[in-house]
Amino acid sequence: MDDLDKEILNEIQWTFPLASQPFHEIAKKFHVSTEVIKERLSGLKKTGILRQLSAIFDTRRLGYKSSLVAMEIEQDKLEYVAHQINRHPGVSHNYEREHKFNLWFTLAVPPGSDLKSEVDKFRKIPGIVNIRMLPTIKLFKIGVKLEMVDDKKQEVKPTEEKKKILDVKFNPTEEDKEFIRELQKDLKIVDKPFLKVAEKLGMSEDQIFEKLRHYEKIGVMRRFAAILRHRDAGFIANGMIVWNVPKERIVEVGEKLGAFPQVSHCYQRPVFPDWPYSVFSMIHCKSQKEASELTKEIQKQIGIDDYKVLFSSREFKKTRVEYFVEYEFKLKETIPA
Repeated sequence: MDDLDKEILNEIQWTFPLASQPFHEIAKKFHVSTEVIKERLSGLKKTGILRQLSAIFDTRRLGYKSSLVAMEIEQDKLEYVAHQINRHPGVSHNYEREHKFNLWFTLAVPPGSDLKSEVDKFRKIPGIVNIRMLPTIKLFKIGVKLEMVDDKKQEVKPTEEKKKILDVKFNPTEEDKEFIRELQKDLKIVDKPFLKVAEKLGMSEDQIFEKLRHYEKIGVMRRFAAILRHRDAGFIANGMIVWNVPKERIVEVGEKLGAFPQVSHCYQRPVFPDWPYSVFSMIHCKSQKEASELTKEIQKQIGIDDYKVLFSSREFKKTRVEYFVEYEFKLKETIPA
């Protein structure tokens, strides 16, 4: 990647133009031709750095239930178990982490499904020693932006303001579901990428943009943006920092952590007798040394001394949940160990 590639990726991770010719709008911003932008983005897709251009929807606002799940797996069965779990369409992220609980994944299930029942289906897989569900109690932040340009790295301070959304009840109709099914797909890199989507849905392009902006205002869509593959982009040290926060300080600390630009996710989760860590935050760095230094700087500012950084040592799955796509998960006995 050269400087222009990095600048383009920085821009479209957070603000992708909802316009008839979005690549033309991006080209104007960078004072290059539309063809240059399209060629650059196509190249970044081929190399794997740019994973997807799409609407990023909010799981819970769509009525889905989700949870982080930690598993203790016999080491020689880890890959087998991970591959079985990956087959579930509700599993979006699945990592080996450096801990006794060595497999961590997120699971989302559609309205009407029972989350615990889906997790219980995994219990028949040989090699699982222990399962722990860690659902979100309170969400403080969600939104990955990888800083591609080193010179633009922001100061390690809680400076971001939380995005405000309208508190409106959302019960998706069949039309909403069809719209979401289409807009969660990867956007094609052509002059008018929304045109075929609009035609398929029987809408105009302007109606597409109007609906997306409405979804964003009410929190159904977090944003329309580029999604990058962290490791391919050079961010190989993905650290989950878990903090042992006194009960009376959880909201204060969670909100402060969520305001750090370097923190992509921050949640309150349940604690257990052997697991006192109530606040989880994610950082993405180019080395474990950089991640450790960043963690120490954050720790000084929030005043929590008891914490752990669990790095992902292997990535078994990283994708987006496909919303409103019918699929029933069943164990498959033929996957080789």
